[in-house]
Amino acid sequence: MKCISILFLLGTALKCYSQKPQEPLPPYPYHTEEVYIENKSDSIKLAGTLTLPEKGNNFPVVLLLSGSGAQDRNSELLGHKPFLVLADYLTRNGIAVLRMDDRDEGQSGGVYNEAGVKEFTEDALYAINYLKSRKEINKSQIGLIGHSLGGIVAQVAAAKTNDVAFIVLMASPGIDGDKLMLLQKEVIERKLGGSDASITIGQQQIGMAYKIIRNPELDDEAKKLKLTNYLTAIYGMALPKQQIEGLVSQLSFPWFSDLIKYNPSEVLAKIKCPVLALNGSNDLQVVPSNLNAIEEELKKNGNTKVKAIEMPNLNHLFQESKTGLPNEYANIEQTLSPEVLKIIKNWIVEITK
Repeated sequence: MKCISILFLLGTALKCYSQKPQEPLPPYPYHTEEVYIENKSDSIKLAGTLTLPEKGNNFPVVLLLSGSGAQDRNSELLGHKPFLVLADYLTRNGIAVLRMDDRDEGQSGGVYNEAGVKEFTEDALYAINYLKSRKEINKSQIGLIGHSLGGIVAQVAAAKTNDVAFIVLMASPGIDGDKLMLLQKEVIERKLGGSDASITIGQQQIGMAYKIIRNPELDDEAKKLKLTNYLTAIYGMALPKQQIEGLVSQLSFPWFSDLIKYNPSEVLAKIKCPVLALNGSNDLQVVPSNLNAIEEELKKNGNTKVKAIEMPNLNHLFQESKTGLPNEYANIEQTLSPEVLKIIKNWIVEITK
């Protein structure tokens, strides 16, 4: 998505280019290399940046996975470059980092809105294979850091391969996708002063659209037709046909459909590597109660290598915030809380000793 719609999607790609205080500037005290990785399944090339600490070798490494909506390797949005800030901090502290342009963004090929979680996971697995080929990297210490939708990709990849040594989930879903999105919609509207009646109606209306998406008996074209008819019936007097068609298009993107249909408990049950799960107490998009669901599901299935932390006053982007509302993101000068950077670094250092 290029904006926050009435669906309040997990991430945005709205862009402006003012430099923020935490943004590092060259020359960097570490090695920086432009890399290209081929996804042979889809015959596309993905572009990225690999940063390696200046001294030593056999480094632990993390692959950064971005939230929803096509984003560049810096996960740039609203003037912030959180993945650049995170990569810079970790690399200065002895941890190599690979960050990639999403499909159809920057120098990467493919079409983002034609791909789903399966394809994004394949991209991650090809990137992991690339990291295994690098002599500077410790092949047994390859980890993933996923933000929001990227946390789903991290979960799925870690459940698929033993090559993932650890994962860091930043505001990652821990409850079913349709429930998550309805909860997100409710808490944001309530924070904005919406009435109980309007919130209830909205839950019923959008909830029915999600039921259509989750219906396994409908193919893609049948879902689009049913969504069009349904949304026209409830919004036809308020929205022009073109806007309804745009809304149906958004709801039909494979990655969004996958999000709505996502059942994290099925995936978390298969993850045996160490997990660090973080949420901000002011996160209104993936509310911090998701932490409990992640921790409980992992431990229930025998994974005790779990650390879940709710960070006071941080929003969905892990900025120190007042309200947590999406309209606050751009006005905050901080890109990432220094405390979050420290927690991630210390945890990775500890488990990769």
